Amino acid sequence: MQPVNGFILKKISAIVFLILLSRWQILYSQETILDSVFTFKEGTLRTGNALDIISKRTGFNFTYDSRLINPDNKIDMTFNEIKLNVILDSILQNDSLVYSVIDKYIIISKPPPPEIKKADLSLLEKSGLITGVVTDGESGEPLPFAAIALKNRGRGTVTNNNGKFSLRITNEYLGDTLSVSYLGFIGREMPVKQAVGNDLVISLRREFISIPEVIIRTQIPLEIINRTIAAIPKNYGNSPVMMTSFYREGVMKKRELQTYSEAILRIYKSAYYGIFNDQIMVLKSRKIDNANLSDTLAIRLKAGLSTCLELDGIKNPYEFISRDDLNNYSYRMSDIIINDEESAYVIDFEQKQNTDLAMYRGTMYINTEDYALLQVDFEIHPEFLDKMKESFVTSPSHGYNTWPASVKYSVSYRKLNDRYFLNHVRGDLQFTVNKKKRLFNSQFNVFFEMAVTEIDLKNVTRFEREQLAPIHSVFSKTITAYDSDFWGDQDFLKPEDNLLKALKNIKVRLQEFIEE
Repeated sequence: MQPVNGFILKKISAIVFLILLSRWQILYSQETILDSVFTFKEGTLRTGNALDIISKRTGFNFTYDSRLINPDNKIDMTFNEIKLNVILDSILQNDSLVYSVIDKYIIISKPPPPEIKKADLSLLEKSGLITGVVTDGESGEPLPFAAIALKNRGRGTVTNNNGKFSLRITNEYLGDTLSVSYLGFIGREMPVKQAVGNDLVISLRREFISIPEVIIRTQIPLEIINRTIAAIPKNYGNSPVMMTSFYREGVMKKRELQTYSEAILRIYKSAYYGIFNDQIMVLKSRKIDNANLSDTLAIRLKAGLSTCLELDGIKNPYEFISRDDLNNYSYRMSDIIINDEESAYVIDFEQKQNTDLAMYRGTMYINTEDYALLQVDFEIHPEFLDKMKESFVTSPSHGYNTWPASVKYSVSYRKLNDRYFLNHVRGDLQFTVNKKKRLFNSQFNVFFEMAVTEIDLKNVTRFEREQLAPIHSVFSKTITAYDSDFWGDQDFLKPEDNLLKALKNIKVRLQEFIEE
């Protein structure tokens, strides 16, 4: 095993050298790319296609305020030995835009506003919002659950399933840096001052680490997992923390929304080794109940709040990283991928064939340097779902058969000042229901999600008993009202396109969700 590790170390050293070399080339290219001359003879095409062609030719991706550029505009892309900044002015049909270069990205924005005076800071507090979408720079596909964070603060959020996000910014954060990261892609950073007020299109570049297959095969996954378990106190700390989180859950019958509930939570996250349990207090909550009173069939999610806490597999060890259950699983290291400026082992796991119990299969991402668990995507093995029926359906409707068709989870952690914290929890459950002696089924999709938006290490105290949320109850039944002024200055996750459409189709109008 030692020679293999030594070889990997040499490989990593070589990778570091290449990165340093390429960084020097990037710094040099930043000074020249906008002044470099290019020839294009593509003729008439859409603005979005023109930017893609420039990206492929130059190796630079674009980030821009979506309100400034219409990608469907028709333009003439015929240029002969013209500087890139002049070409951009022409195809964007706006010579007042500003172009700046950070790493391998060209940022298109409006000219910066005049210097903000202290007396005007209140204006920023009212309008300080960074919104946008994070995409794969190559395919243009949205990247769900990308981490959006302030680099030096405990503030952050994640993108939704459509890659969209929003983050509120006040004047105290103007000097910070906005960080965007996604496993397998090179992370992005930009000054908050440059991002605030913009509706950004942020493309990330996928990075492949060239590791010979023989190196991957000879790594021992169980050794990596045991190191992950041993490193928990160092990586995740042994002191409690206070978190502010956004929570939402919903039930959709086919494409129609039956219930939708959301809340701002305060979470007392106890030490990973200790006698205390985690606690949740609901700061504010609201719900929409769209189920028709004449419906004889309705599904409700039970204990969504407690499930979010239980899915913290570092605090409550998953079977597949518990030393007592490792023998029930098969492990395979399938890849090594980039993770910001570091890298991560990709370990696939699945219950062994001779195991009759319903267990899990999925993928873990473990940091190659400190062995921290970064993310895990897993599901209950489909072949054993029938055995788990009682775990999900507590009180089936009379005259109906109900069983789970798919149960999937995703959990991620975020690093802040050399310590990892719970970042995002998502559960997607699909149920099939049919009326006895009837041929056709009904499909229900149930989801719950919690995103940590703020981390506080200083003001950490346990809650009083009367402040605690009923985490083992049906959350939607504990809420009695809908508040149209719910958000105030709180961060939230944008609903996905399909959910947004469902929300618009029901009587309650969610004005804060409806895009201009």
